[in-house]
Amino acid sequence: MAKTLSVAAIKEGTVIDHIPAGSALIILQLLELLQGKHRVSLGINLSSSSRGFKDLIKIENRALTEKEAHDIAVFAPQATISIIKDYKVASKIPAKLPKAVARILICPNLRCITRCEQIETLFHVEEHKQQVELRCHYCEKIFERSEIKEFRL
Repeated sequence: MAKTLSVAAIKEGTVIDHIPAGSALIILQLLELLQGKHRVSLGINLSSSSRGFKDLIKIENRALTEKEAHDIAVFAPQATISIIKDYKVASKIPAKLPKAVARILICPNLRCITRCEQIETLFHVEEHKQQVELRCHYCEKIFERSEIKEFRL
């Protein structure tokens, strides 16, 4: 089977690869890429030999910060983030899970104080058996990342 590029190469910018299928749109919102300041190429449900399917984001003329890379890791713990210069990978930013995530996630516990008061959310992040778990700082309930469906992006 011949290899083909599903998404065109970029000269300068950032490539976020190995995103779990269906998570790229959340990352687009997280990085505020929908405002139209940068050209973005998006691949959804691309073939992946290790996962079956994956998403991919290419952002022209923009490098991610380390904090942005860590925030991405909450949604895509195995993502690879490559900085591209002159069509080649110049460096890679490791996407490590942060110790905590503030303001991005909304606690699913309807009785949590963050649901009725103007308090910024805060979750403590842990990884167990390649599963991201988040503990709400206020109600102390633990949620798998997949259980959190609402975001403040």
